[in-house]
Amino acid sequence: MEQEHIVKSFDEDLNNIENLIIEMGGLVEKQISDAATALTRRDVELADAVIAADKRIDSLEAEIDVAVVHILAKRQPMAQDLRAVVVAPKIGSNLERIGDYSKNIAKRTSVLAKAQRIGSATSTIQRMCEMVQHMVKDVLDAYVSRNQEQASDVRLRDEDVDQMHNTLFRELLTYMMEDPRAITPCMHLLFIAKNVERMGDHTTSIAEQVHYMVSGEIFDEERPKSDATSTTFIEPDAAE
Repeated sequence: MEQEHIVKSFDEDLNNIENLIIEMGGLVEKQISDAATALTRRDVELADAVIAADKRIDSLEAEIDVAVVHILAKRQPMAQDLRAVVVAPKIGSNLERIGDYSKNIAKRTSVLAKAQRIGSATSTIQRMCEMVQHMVKDVLDAYVSRNQEQASDVRLRDEDVDQMHNTLFRELLTYMMEDPRAITPCMHLLFIAKNVERMGDHTTSIAEQVHYMVSGEIFDEERPKSDATSTTFIEPDAAE
């Protein structure tokens, strides 16, 4: 009877951690969507709401850390249960960073709301955000269902985000070379696009943690990366 009580208490503690991650993930998904909407619509009020909402994400990360310390100290989990506990703070940390990047996008929205529009850049960024938002949703579904195949699929989809980032990067560089007045808004858009690309990276990190939690194995192969912006070179006459 006492053993049943111990098992039940452990399950409750583990479920509590899972619920905190799910709540955190739901908020992060909303932050990504709202940040993209605020940017596209030049909605400074919505951008301010994104910035303010980040505090709750930070507090949930802290709650996850406390819950993990508690369960490790009192329950001494083993095997997959132990892995589920160990990956929880890592997943929480990645979600917190995605939330931070959403906040950073919102902060730049107030500046861009007063600047000239640059082609279809904000629409491209919104599509990137939608891709990452779906990745976050799917990786959390994989976490809850302990589905390593779904997690692996999310990991591979990050390459699509990288490709869009590469294309937008070159497009914005061209705008800056054609018109010096476009430099300020383009620089902000470049930083935003990089923020979204980094969101994708953190989402793939969560996918890797889910894979480890389920299988006990770490990916042997390196994560596929197609972000070429650090080595991109454009000739001065490329925009002519």
